[in-house]
Amino acid sequence: MPEISRLSGHRDWIDLDFVERERTPEPAMALGIQSHVAGLSLPNTVKSLEDLGVQHSRKAINDWVQKADLQPELGKSPNQIALDETVIRINDQQFWLYAADPQSNELLHVRLFATTTTTLTEISLRELRQKHNVETAVFLVDGAQHLQTALQRAGLRFRMCRHRNRNAIEWIFRELKRRTSSFSNCFSHVEPETAENWLQSFARWHNAPN
Repeated sequence: MPEISRLSGHRDWIDLDFVERERTPEPAMALGIQSHVAGLSLPNTVKSLEDLGVQHSRKAINDWVQKADLQPELGKSPNQIALDETVIRINDQQFWLYAADPQSNELLHVRLFATTTTTLTEISLRELRQKHNVETAVFLVDGAQHLQTALQRAGLRFRMCRHRNRNAIEWIFRELKRRTSSFSNCFSHVEPETAENWLQSFARWHNAPN
């Protein structure tokens, strides 16, 4: 898996300020978080830490990811943003994933909603505006009318684009769907907020330099 090759990279993007009385060495915790977000299942992450002499349960590693509360970095000023949505499955329910991705292939914003509507798209756009400078950006969208309507209401520029610059976000969505479908223990019996937190952590890892 190509993403696993990035486990040798630095881990400065992982904030361990949540650590208080945790006895596990911080480097091992950072490796556990990075490993799971980068592509290892929880059982395999447990095994990789055991090989280093660190023993922890799958729940403990999942708790590390949740407590780290990783988010994509703020303050980007993209010229173009590909805005799209896809469906992932959580406990046999469908949830819509909203994301914005500039030409740099970085994920700017990730949210989960239980349905797809113009109003929810407006909420996602409002949060995106709070995090990044997108006022002069051109949004690249497909034929989804609710996306176009939300952008019009927000006074943001957009154009329909099914290929070329949208290919990056479509590739990322395929990777997200592969990850959520391949880990039966990743999103089983969890609340949507937990899954959303994991996806935001994935976005932070995805954006991090090698």
